This record gives sequence, C-alpha cells and structure tokens, in this order.
Amino acid sequence: MKKILITGGCGFIGSHLAEKLQHDAEVLVLDNLRTGRLRNLDGIRARCIRGSILDRALLRETLRGVRHVYHLAAMISVPESVGDPRGCVELNVNGLLNVLEESAAAGVEKLFFASSAAIYGDNPAVPKVETMLPEPRSPYAITKLDGEYYCRQFAADGRLDTVALRFFNVFGPRQDPKSAYAAAVPVFMQKALAGEPLVIYGDGGQTRDFIHVHDLAAACIHVMNTPGLTGVLNAGYGGQLTVLDLARRIIALAGSRSEIHHAPPRPGDVRHSRADTGALRATGFVPQTGLAAGLASTLDSFKAQTAAPAQP
Repeated sequence: MKKILITGGCGFIGSHLAEKLQHDAEVLVLDNLRTGRLRNLDGIRARCIRGSILDRALLRETLRGVRHVYHLAAMISVPESVGDPRGCVELNVNGLLNVLEESAAAGVEKLFFASSAAIYGDNPAVPKVETMLPEPRSPYAITKLDGEYYCRQFAADGRLDTVALRFFNVFGPRQDPKSAYAAAVPVFMQKALAGEPLVIYGDGGQTRDFIHVHDLAAACIHVMNTPGLTGVLNAGYGGQLTVLDLARRIIALAGSRSEIHHAPPRPGDVRHSRADTGALRATGFVPQTGLAAGLASTLDSFKAQTAAPAQP
C-alpha cells in the first residue's frame, strides 16, 4: 500500500482528502494545528504528526517512503495575510519550498499543490481561464501564485512532478463557522439555524463559484493519479452565485426567519469569480455532488452538529 502525506491534513479540506484516501493508501498527516483540528480526523484511518512545514528535520523524517504529497498547509485567510504579509510569505512560500526540496530529496513521485482562484484578482472577465494574466490583490494570492511558479520550476528541472488546482469557493461539512476568518457558507448556515442575522460584507452583488468539498477532494485525487498530468487547472463547478443569493438560499433551506444585514466591504476581496472548468473536464473528471445537493447535505450536517452534545 502506497504511503501518502497530506500537509495541513487536519484542516477542513485536508481531512476530507484523508477520508477519501484512507481506503487505498497509508495516510500520514502533518499539521501544526494552527487552524486545523484533530477532531476533523475522528473515524479516519490516518496517522497525524503534529509539527510545522517550517521544520526541515521533521519533514525529512516524515517523507521517508512517501510516494505522493498533497500540500495544503498554508495561511489561508485573505484578511490575515493583509495584516501579516511577512508571516504569510514565511508559511506559504518558504514552507512550500521546504516541502518541495525535501520531497525531491526523498524521491517522492508527485506533489499536489493547493492553489487558489484568488490569483486572478479583480479582473472583471469571467469565467476565469488558466491562461489569464494573474492579478493577485492580497499577500495570500501573491504567495499562491509564487507557489505555482515554484512547483512549475521543480517539474521543469526534472526534480519532482507537480500538479496544482486553483480552488474556487469550497464548502461542506467540518468547515469551521467560528473561525475569525470563516467562509460565508458555514457562517450563514450557523446564523440561519440560530435565527440570527446574516452579515454580508458589501452589497452582496459579488459572485462566487462554490464547490462542495467532496467534489474538490475527488478532483485533487484525480489530477494526482492521472499519469503525465502536470501544471495548473481550475477547480470549481463553472457556476456563478451572488453572495446575496447564497444567503437567501440558505435561509430558505433552513426554514429560517433570519434577516440579512450589510457591513463595509473587506480589503482584498474580489468582485467576481467563476471558473472555466474545461481543462479539468478534459482530463475526464466529473463532479458527483453539485451545488444544490451539496448545500442541502452541508446544512444537514450543521443541523446534526447543533443537535449533538458539545465536544470537550
């Protein structure tokens, strides 16, 4: 059974990836628990090593015998990166370089890099095509673009095969609504179930391409396991939903009486985002969940979590 390492595997997306991989591989997770949670791996057959990608010695030891690396560890918040750009570079760029160099030295066959649609910036053209000129507007987005270039360089030099997906707006179970920089879907669902106001930053006309985490994790595994596939591809549904419509949809799904309130726009946020998914579809990938079913099942998971006894 092949050995796989997921950096950041205790996070929302990383834990779903571990869950999908556990049946076909020996899964190792490296996470410093900065934003990830050990409980996200409950019931999942994976060995968690607590530590940082900034620790070269630990990386070297962890990578022994590993065939595939899924690199998700990062500072993931745009607002946090705006407030701490040096910290963002240290983790997202220097940390990635550590993983790339140690993976190459360990003889890893292929590395997957979690990139972001944020690298497209606020270019009004939609859908976003991989060949568009990047226009990153935040330190987070800049570091993700840097990461793509470093992955490409390692592949071009023959040191390590790499492939990257530009994640659009991912949602699903285990996404933390209590984080200071939580995404819209879990926050909206928590508020709607509690009957509390849903706060939208800006006028709500900004659009996003939301993709359920089960489909996103399946796409990560698909591109990793497709022989000869390298480079960068978009990962979304190719749809477009305003944040205001998302809020209304969640309120209706929850049968809630919550109101919608507006707050000032957040710095670094882009106005419109929608993926051109042609390149990913051309590899044979077909999402199985979809937006409507994904929202409904995610709301069910939040209902179950609300009804369950509080965890220590």
